[in-house]
Amino acid sequence: MKARQLRDLTDDELRQKLADTRQELFNLRFQSATGALENPARLRLAKREIARLLTLRHERETPAGRS
Repeated sequence: MKARQLRDLTDDELRQKLADTRQELFNLRFQSATGALENPARLRLAKREIARLLTLRHERETPAGRS
């Protein structure tokens, strides 16, 4: 998902998307360990998606003007 699309999500949707992506990463790591992973790039994409979601969550929690 693009960052713009993620910003349109509600807090609950964002939380659910984060949980789903973490579960996907877990499954991908399991597939990687067993040798069943067909596309190793999906691991990197899942990690980046989690980072985007966490960044957006942090932006929402931090008051404006604070770094």
